[in-house]
Amino acid sequence: DTDKAITGIKQAIEKTYGKKGCEIVEKNYAAVDAALAQLHEVAVDPARHSGIPDRPTVPQIAPIFVHDVTAEMLAGRGDALPVSKMPVDGTYPTGTSQWEKRSIAQFIPEWLEEDCIQCGNCSFVCPHAAIRAKFCHEDALSATPTDFQSAPINARGFPEMRYVLQVYPDDCTGCYLCVDACPVRTERDGETVRALRMVEKTPILEAQRENLAWFEKLEWNKRSEIDFSNVRGVQYLQPLFEFSGACTGCGETPYLRLISQLFGDRLVIGNATGCSSIYGGNLPTTPWSQNADGRGPAWSNSLFEDNAEFGMGFRLSADHHRRQAENALKRLSAELDGQLVEALLEAPQQTESQIQAQRERVSELKYRLDLLDTPAARQLQSMADHLVRRSIWVVGGDGWAYDIGSSGLDHALASGLDINVLILDTEVYSNTGGQMSKSTPVGAVAKFAAGGKTIGKKDVAQQAIAYGNIYVARIAMGANPQQTLQALREAEAYPGPSLIIAYSHCIAHGIDMEAGMQQQKRAVDCGHWPLIRYNPYIREAGGIPFTLDSLRPRIPLVDYRRHEDRFLSLAREHPEEAERLMNIAQEVVYQRWATYEEMATRNAADFHPDPRRD
Repeated sequence: DTDKAITGIKQAIEKTYGKKGCEIVEKNYAAVDAALAQLHEVAVDPARHSGIPDRPTVPQIAPIFVHDVTAEMLAGRGDALPVSKMPVDGTYPTGTSQWEKRSIAQFIPEWLEEDCIQCGNCSFVCPHAAIRAKFCHEDALSATPTDFQSAPINARGFPEMRYVLQVYPDDCTGCYLCVDACPVRTERDGETVRALRMVEKTPILEAQRENLAWFEKLEWNKRSEIDFSNVRGVQYLQPLFEFSGACTGCGETPYLRLISQLFGDRLVIGNATGCSSIYGGNLPTTPWSQNADGRGPAWSNSLFEDNAEFGMGFRLSADHHRRQAENALKRLSAELDGQLVEALLEAPQQTESQIQAQRERVSELKYRLDLLDTPAARQLQSMADHLVRRSIWVVGGDGWAYDIGSSGLDHALASGLDINVLILDTEVYSNTGGQMSKSTPVGAVAKFAAGGKTIGKKDVAQQAIAYGNIYVARIAMGANPQQTLQALREAEAYPGPSLIIAYSHCIAHGIDMEAGMQQQKRAVDCGHWPLIRYNPYIREAGGIPFTLDSLRPRIPLVDYRRHEDRFLSLAREHPEEAERLMNIAQEVVYQRWATYEEMATRNAADFHPDPRRD
């Protein structure tokens, strides 16, 4: 009966698709048979061990919810959890990834403090926030373990301060990006040494765990003591996005970690479905965290098609909450200090120092409301925190921003609302298997573009600049970390819509992920990814609002593309077509660069004015 059924299937296939279809089916059968024939048992030595002793699923000090729910999921017993253990409103606690301790790396970075220049590049590029820095008085380190490392801080005027750089050994994924980003090159014993080197984890694991326990006892440095307008200063800011489940060496997560450091205590994120929604909010753990004051990013995932509108709704609701708080404050102004009320209502909140000043005023307001203790005072007390400006970010990949959610993105940017859009551009649908998107460049191989993409890459930056009132930047951390930092800070401070397009190297590119930041630099050096900033504020001041932050192409496009399999695979299979598309892509690079260079030399009046301010 089975043979008859197979014969019938073959006849049906041959009738529909011809003999070639039948041959393919036969090959599939042969492949299955060959696989079964080659199956054999692999003997496993029960005495073999990694050398890392077993530990509890989560540490004893973890919160009750983590023990009762998160740990059970991590242990593979999630299906046995009763419904009564689930949060009734679907809201999960943040900062749970810190308890997971996957310990997946075989090699982790070791710090050579005598060679370190304390630049902060290593922690700046770390995809998992697994290497961090603090500075403290030398007295705070008097009882630390013997192996605990520190160095005199090299900033002038702090002779008794120590610099501490600490790796999180159980959270590091061993991606090598921190070592690759280290600018130190010291010649020692005939070889070039950096301030970080990869070493086997097992021999140093227990010592590093003990060092980490001491490092975490040190308080995070006060934001008022840090100049984080530069990369060196950012390393001292607590990351509120940590230890995600993203790929080792991920090119997206460093940008998210950075915005969590800069704006995390007032950050609200609407996240499109995609890689960033999976590693950002996938059960059982959440990498979005909180500081010692209990403040941290509020995060929620929306769909591909409506995420921009979703984030726009966050802005509308935040503005409504602020108006409610302001109205309640005005009603009580006669019973409060007039100068305090005026400052709460009128003081600017664009820079970090202004935000911190507003927080202090809100604290003072809460104290005075406690003394009043009236129904109106208690009502204002419940909404006083809304007087601090929220930082609203809309996050997603190019599949969302360039394709499925493009119309919604355009609608949100055209609204004029104070929202910040971060596109983590991998130039492909990374999370769903590597399909082509409108961001995929000419000549790249992807699903639905197996013969190399023959349609140009959409220029979302140019589209946004055309409105005249949108802050726009294209960034690449591996090429220019300072420009990345500056663009993010300018975008957040701009009182209107902003759009940041971030080059994100990806495992779907078929690259050496250890050299991901080098590949970002090549993308900029060849002109494929020009670094730009467009600031409408500068036009209002009479300056040229368009800034070209990268130099003219210094290497041919092929020198960038030969490091990625998405381009090389086409050259192997169809060399003539690959060469044709490469030539076209190189021509496009020169054309785009000429356009941007011309824009950077225009007069202010040549750019679209902002009708709201002109």
